[in-house]
Amino acid sequence: MNPTMVLSGLALLSGFGIRYWINRRKFYRRSPLGAESFSSYEKSVFISFLERTGKWIAYILIIFGLLLLWSYSKQQKDNKVLIQKEVPFKHDQNPK
Repeated sequence: MNPTMVLSGLALLSGFGIRYWINRRKFYRRSPLGAESFSSYEKSVFISFLERTGKWIAYILIIFGLLLLWSYSKQQKDNKVLIQKEVPFKHDQNPK
């Protein structure tokens, strides 16, 4: 398996996994009225900052994974074109 595909898959999975985890935590922190509940103001600011930073990291990982996937597909397409354009080797009929 190509390392580009592995890195692409890992980046995409980790990016979507981080987004899912953050959104799940946010969902279960909500009260029945829809407001998020924190035990203190400092905890609210700190957790909100970490979640915002985590989401940016997740978006960067997703974009990185998509770019790796795109470069892998482009590389495979270029290899296919090179194979199709190869000219068969002509042997000299009269060797000296």
